[in-house]
Amino acid sequence: MSSYSIKKFAVIGAGNMGSGIAQKIATEGFECVLVDLNDEQVARGMGIIRNLLDQGVERKVFRPKQAEAILSRLHGTSDWSELADVDLVIEAVFEDVDVKRSVFGRLSEHCKPNAILATNTSSFYVKELVSAVTNPERLIGLHYFFHPAKNRLVEVIGHDGTDPEAFRAAWASQEAIGKTPIFSKDAPGFVVNRYFVPWVNEGVRLLGEGVANIATIEWAAKKAFGVGMGPFELMNVTGVPISMHAANSLGASLHPFYAPGQALVDFCATDERNWNLEGEVDESKYDAIADRMFAVTFYVACQLVDEGVGSVEDTDIGARVGLRWPTGPFELLNRVGVPRAQALVQALVTVHGLDMPKMLSHAHETGVKIELVSLCTEGDVAHIRFNQPSTMNALDKNVLMQFDSKLTLDQAVGKPLVIGGSGKAFVAGADIKFFVDGLKRDDYPSIAEFAAYGQKLFLELNGKEHATVARAHGLALGGGAEMAIACDWICASPKSAFGFPETSIGIFPGLGGTQRLPRRVGMPIAKYLIYTGQILDAKSALQIGLIDAVASFDELDATCEEWALKGPSKSRVAPEQCPSEDWQPVWDFFSQYSVDDILSGEADALGNPLLEKAASKMAHKSYHALKLAENLFLEGAHMDIERALELEARDLDKAFLHADGLEGLSAMLERRRPAFQQPAFA
Repeated sequence: MSSYSIKKFAVIGAGNMGSGIAQKIATEGFECVLVDLNDEQVARGMGIIRNLLDQGVERKVFRPKQAEAILSRLHGTSDWSELADVDLVIEAVFEDVDVKRSVFGRLSEHCKPNAILATNTSSFYVKELVSAVTNPERLIGLHYFFHPAKNRLVEVIGHDGTDPEAFRAAWASQEAIGKTPIFSKDAPGFVVNRYFVPWVNEGVRLLGEGVANIATIEWAAKKAFGVGMGPFELMNVTGVPISMHAANSLGASLHPFYAPGQALVDFCATDERNWNLEGEVDESKYDAIADRMFAVTFYVACQLVDEGVGSVEDTDIGARVGLRWPTGPFELLNRVGVPRAQALVQALVTVHGLDMPKMLSHAHETGVKIELVSLCTEGDVAHIRFNQPSTMNALDKNVLMQFDSKLTLDQAVGKPLVIGGSGKAFVAGADIKFFVDGLKRDDYPSIAEFAAYGQKLFLELNGKEHATVARAHGLALGGGAEMAIACDWICASPKSAFGFPETSIGIFPGLGGTQRLPRRVGMPIAKYLIYTGQILDAKSALQIGLIDAVASFDELDATCEEWALKGPSKSRVAPEQCPSEDWQPVWDFFSQYSVDDILSGEADALGNPLLEKAASKMAHKSYHALKLAENLFLEGAHMDIERALELEARDLDKAFLHADGLEGLSAMLERRRPAFQQPAFA
C-alpha cells in the first residue's frame, strides 16, 4: 500500500491557469481548495470558474445541477492553514522562480509531510525548487496546458530525488481527474514546449528574414501541419510576451538556436498587443515555409528523444492531445519520409551550428518506429499499454500487429500480464473507418482477416500458464470490451464504463462478445447488454460479474498486480441464476422473450421502466444484427469456447455485407442516426 493516497486537492494561484486546474479537479468529483494571497484574488478566481460553468450550462455541456455540484466541491480561501489535510497541492503562480520558492516554503509549513507538492512551471527545472521544500522527495512537476479545464494533457516530471511512489501516485491522480499524463525528464521546456516554442519561433524567423509576410506564414503552417492556427495567431491567443519568455528560457538553457527571433524581440519592444494577421497570401512560398517548419520540428523532437527527455510515443501524444495537432512530430516525419527529413534537418543544423540528432541520422529509411503498443516489466508482472489516446486506443491492423508482438515477447518472458490503455479509454473499439473503407472498395476479405486476427490474439489472453488482467481505467467499448472479457480477470476504476454497441451500427460483436459474455454474466444479461448496447458503470459491471474488482486510481495498479498473481481463471461456465436481486427483472425478461417477441410488442415488461427502455432501445437497432446475435447466442451456448468463437467468424459476412452494416458504420462516422431496414411487423 502506497503512503500517498490522493483524495483531496489544492491549487495555489487563482488566476486563469490555477482556476482552470481547480475547476477540472472539482468537475471530476474531487474536493479542491483554491488558495491565493488575499480574498480579492480568491474571489476573482472563483468568479472565473462560475463564468465558465455558466457558459457550459448555456452550451448544454453541464446541467445546472452539475454546475452547482462542481462549485460545491470547490472552496476558495486565503488562509493557508486550510491546507493541513490536503493530499496533493498544485502551485500555479506566475513564472518567477523566487516567488515559486516562497510558495513552496509556505507549503512546507502548512501541509502534512506526505502531501505531494507539485509545480505547474513551464520555464524552470523542478529541481530548482528542491531547496525550498522540506521532504523534497514528494516534489514533482505537473505541467498543464491551456485551458486546463478542457485540455487533457499533463506532463508529469520528477527530479533526481523524487520518491517513485509519489510519482506513481501523482500520475494516478491525473488519470483520476480525466487527464492524459505523459512522462518528461526534468529538462528545459519538458517535452511539448521543447518543440512547440521553436515551431512558433521559426515563424518569427521567417518573417524577420523576409521569406514571407505573416498571412502567408500562417497559411503555410496551417496547411503543412493540418492545424487550425498558425504561429502568429497562437501568440495572439496565448499572449505574445509568453512566447518571448518561453524562447528566452530555452535559449538561455540550451542553445542560441532556441532564442527568440529578432522580429519577436522588436515586436515586444512596441506597444502593440497582437500581431496583424491581415495580408495577401503568396502560395508560391509554401515549400520554403513548410520545409523550415518541418526541419525545426523534426530536429527538436529527435533531439529531445536522444537526450531522454521523452519518448517518441509521448512526443506524439503531446502534440495530438495537448496541441491538438492531427499528427505528432514523428508520425509527420514518417509521412514526409526519412530521407527528406534528414535533408531538411541537415540544412538547419548547418545554419545554426548544431549536431544532427543520432536517432534521425541512424533512422531506417522506412521510418521511425512508433510504439502504438508498449511492453514493460515491473517486478513480478509485465504491462502492455495502448498508446493512442487521441483515438481512444482504437484497434486497427497495425495496432493488432504490435499487440501480437508484445504478447509474444511477454510469453517469452513468462510473467503475468496487465493490459491497459492511455487517455480516457482502455480500448474504445475497432477503427470504424477501416470497416467503411473496406466495404466501399468491395474488400470484405480484409475485414474478415482483421476479425480472424483479433480472435486469434484474444484467444491468447486466457487459459495460459500465467494470468492476464485487463486494467480498465476508462471506456471499454465494442472490441475493447471484448478484449477485456477475453482476459482472465478485469480490474476497473470507478470511472470505467463497459458496453457492446455493435447492433447500433448494424453488426454484432465479432471478437468473442456473443460467446464470452454469456459465460461471464449469464445468457439473459448478455442478451440485454448486446441487444440494447447499454453502457454499464463500474458498480453495475461488478454487480453482474462482468468485472472482478473495482479500485480507486491510487490503488488500481496494485489491485491489478494482486489479481495477476492469483493465477489464471478457470474456464468460465455461464451462470444459471441471476447474480443480483436488482437484475432479476432483466434476467427473467430476456430469459422468456425472443427478439421478435420484444420488437413486436408481444413481450410484457410488466410496467418496469428499465425493461420498457430496453425494448425502446432495441427498436432503434438493426433488426438484422439483433437476429444474427440471437442465433449466435443460441447456437454457441453449449459448445466449448473455441468452437463457439468459430460461429462469429462464420457469420461475420452476413453482418458486414448486409445493407444495415454499411449504413450503420457510415452513420457512426457521419454522426447521424442510421436508417436501418425494418422488420415486417414494425
